[in-house]
Amino acid sequence: MFQSLTSALVYDEVDVLTGAVFSWCAERRISLRSQEGVSAASAAIDLYLAGYATQDALLAALNDSDSLN
Repeated sequence: MFQSLTSALVYDEVDVLTGAVFSWCAERRISLRSQEGVSAASAAIDLYLAGYATQDALLAALNDSDSLN
């Protein structure tokens, strides 16, 4: 039971992170596999760990990020 709950949380976190990064890249018409896409993914992980726990919050923070603009 505990393992399935932990797995579900991990999958939810991945969905939040990937959704934000996919949206960020799509808005800019850049490839996820480009250096910019990889940088956005890295920044999204850092932002998630800093407390931006929803896709909308992450996307807004990515849009505001000086290192990605």
